[in-house]
Formats: sequence, structure tokens, C-alpha cells
Amino acid sequence: MESTLLKLEQVNTHIDQFHILQNVDFEVKSGEVTVLLGRNGAGKTTTLRTIMGLNGATSGSIVFKGENITKLPPYEIAKKGIGYVPEDQGIFYDLTVEENFRVGMRKDDDGTKERMEWVLELFPDLKKFWRKPGGQLSGGQKQMLSIARAYVNDNDLLLIDEPSKGLAPVIVEKVIESIDKMKERTTVVLVEQNFYMASKLGDAFFILDDGITVHHGRMEQLIRDEELKRKYLGIA
Repeated sequence: MESTLLKLEQVNTHIDQFHILQNVDFEVKSGEVTVLLGRNGAGKTTTLRTIMGLNGATSGSIVFKGENITKLPPYEIAKKGIGYVPEDQGIFYDLTVEENFRVGMRKDDDGTKERMEWVLELFPDLKKFWRKPGGQLSGGQKQMLSIARAYVNDNDLLLIDEPSKGLAPVIVEKVIESIDKMKERTTVVLVEQNFYMASKLGDAFFILDDGITVHHGRMEQLIRDEELKRKYLGIA
């Protein structure tokens, strides 16, 4: 049985006067892809940002590798081994691909170099455009850079927000293939509106609705449950 890597219990998050996450329970097993699903505005991105400390939890607990990280600042949470790929990619447009990697690297050791070599084999376009500014990359290449940059650090967990957003179907397939290979080496939490991608990659799922955890289980169960998909995801 896989061990629990990350656990959120009764987490509440407020942004200004808005109560976004309401007693959210969420659990991630080591070595799996756990998909966070729900309609637009359900609280999926806020959940990732709360885990990273970017939107502080107002109550509840977030435990990572047995340690309570609820009140830690984002840079300390990153140092604990959580990588974050935001919805808007978060790359530096004026910096080259190489410089984007360098800025994101916590260490310049043998392990980091090995992961960089591996991820550049996975995303050969990044090697090809190594000296090009990030702003000159295509949408798919920017997404690849964002994911690859998070991967090169020694992270036990990657939080990836909407990697298929705005990408052509052929690029979506490439991203699916890449994350599938990454999951052999790290644990992934994936926020994804594209149910095809979610179903291809996910081992487990949690559904949020208006900031509340309403359902969870194994992905194969959700694939078969037409009523659950219709009710919470709008999939007919």
C-alpha cells in the first residue's frame, strides 16, 4: 500500500472577504498522480496555492512527509520538496531557456544535472531553443519549460495547474506522455479541466464543488460513473 505523502484536513482559506476553501480534505499517496477536479471557480487553483503557502490557510492542517507545513512561507515549503507549476506557467519571458532553469534551480549538484539531462531528453525542444528567450517559445514549449523547470529540483511532489490549457491536441498528447514518465520518478497533483488528460494520467481523484470536497476515489471508478461526471464536471 502506498504511503501518504500529503494530507489536508479541514482546510479553510479566505481571500479578502471570500471564503474559498471550506473544510477541504485532500490526500496524496506517494508515487501516484492525484487529480483535483471540479468546475471553474470550484477552488482547485486555490488549493494548490494554499499548499504552497501563497494563499495562507486560515484554519486546518497541511501535513507533508509527516511535517505540518500549514504556517510556513512559500520559500520554506519549496525547500521541503514541493515544486509548483502555476496555471500561467510563470516563466521569465526575457530570460533564455537556460537562464529560466538556472533561476529555478535550488542546487547545482550531480542530482540536479542528472534530472536536467533526463528532462531535456523528455523535452528536446527546450534543448533546441536553449539560448532563446522564453517569450519566443510557442505555447506548448512554454508549458514544457514550466514543468521541466519544476522537475529539475529534488522534489518529492509536483503541483501542476492546468497544463493542457490553450494547447493544441497534439501538444496535449506530448504533455500527457511526459507527465506519465515523470510519475515514475515523482508524485504529482494535477489540476486539469481536460477530462481526457485527467483520465489518462490519474490514479486517484478528488472533486471540489464551491470550495468543498464532495467526492474522491480511484480514477477508474470515476471514468465509469456517468452520473458523477455529469453532476460535478458537466460532462454529458
